[in-house]
Amino acid sequence: MTSYAIIQTGGKQYRVSEGDEIFIETIEGEPDSDVEFTDVLAVSDGKSLRTGTPILEGAVVRGKIVKHGRGKKIVVFKYKPKKQYRRKMGHRQPYTRVRIEAIEG
Repeated sequence: MTSYAIIQTGGKQYRVSEGDEIFIETIEGEPDSDVEFTDVLAVSDGKSLRTGTPILEGAVVRGKIVKHGRGKKIVVFKYKPKKQYRRKMGHRQPYTRVRIEAIEG
């Protein structure tokens, strides 16, 4: 059994273990800088699970920013049949790639 934590950042929740690399919504910071996630919802050490209500007090997940980037392009196409209405747009979502280094608490 491995230890893991459930963190909340950018309006989303992620299940992370030490050594994982995750893609999250863009956060401030330079590559190779440290980042702390204090919104920890649950921590498991492999035997027991501790949950917060909703945030677990004293629990911190530490990570390191690997890089910033943009995801693959998606095409947003709108149309209305028989009305000659066509709109085509693209979108690339920015992200930050983070390597999880330690789960404390």
